[in-house]
Amino acid sequence: MHIGRVLGTATATIKHESFHGERMLVVQLEGVDGKPDGEPVLVFDRIGAGRGDAVLVTNDGALLQDWLGKTTPGRWSVMGLPD
Repeated sequence: MHIGRVLGTATATIKHESFHGERMLVVQLEGVDGKPDGEPVLVFDRIGAGRGDAVLVTNDGALLQDWLGKTTPGRWSVMGLPD
């Protein structure tokens, strides 16, 4: 699990069939010092996070496969909003 900050949303006119109807966010992962850690990632969100929100994200494929199906190429999903 990682902490990140929502930069905005992502839209796509052509996408994998498992992505249809899903909310996609662009999230910048943060290191322990709160500074950016690597490039932003595409994250699937069913919690309702918004631009500027801190989010707890995971790259656990099993969770995303439960949500989107076994064939999804998606990797990251929002697990929660930290206090």
